[in-house]
Amino acid sequence: MPALQNIKVAVDAVVFGYTSKEGLSVLLIKRNIQPFKNTWALPGGLVGDDESLENAVQRELKEETGVNINYLEQLYTFGQPGRDPRNRAISITYYGLVKPDVFELHADTDASDVAWFNIKKLPQLAFDHAEIISAAHTRLKSKILYQPVGFELLDQKFPFSELEKLYMAVLDRPIDRRNFKKKVMKFGFLEETTEKQALEGAGRPGNLFRFNTEKYYQLQKQGINFEL
Repeated sequence: MPALQNIKVAVDAVVFGYTSKEGLSVLLIKRNIQPFKNTWALPGGLVGDDESLENAVQRELKEETGVNINYLEQLYTFGQPGRDPRNRAISITYYGLVKPDVFELHADTDASDVAWFNIKKLPQLAFDHAEIISAAHTRLKSKILYQPVGFELLDQKFPFSELEKLYMAVLDRPIDRRNFKKKVMKFGFLEETTEKQALEGAGRPGNLFRFNTEKYYQLQKQGINFEL
């Protein structure tokens, strides 16, 4: 029979953001405590005795980064012995989607700095956080093909080309642009507005689009599933 356990329960969050300039990015903090002091890591920490997992991860995000997240989904549990050199620790991980320009980043508590990093240019990471990010990216690649979560990363109104760039950034591969637009538009929840895209320099501005959430939920109730 195993001895009485002494296992810590933590939460960690992989927060994805997207801009046309920076592409798909991950929010990281620089730790100001040991172990891995001055090393970049995912925001997270221990769960309080009277806290739910969701409240704990939202609290850690707010304390260490200044970010509040609307779209947050549980990812996976990481609990290999030795993943934390201090003691046995199990991490319940989450991934979230935000628009980076909505928030003013602010590092506090266990973080000395906070910044966005392109997912292809991540620094050396603490603990097993590189593995966690990889798992979150794999989940997002899958999810974005059958649920329109990508709109969480875009402005309320956007050029269609921005949606194409987002999908290519998340999937990390080219897409058939003509076929992609045909597939997306057939569902009816993407509306073309009369507003024009602001362009720098020459070129003909295209119309902006917006995601109709209500229409999407209506289609779901009718059994019409989004799948690319």
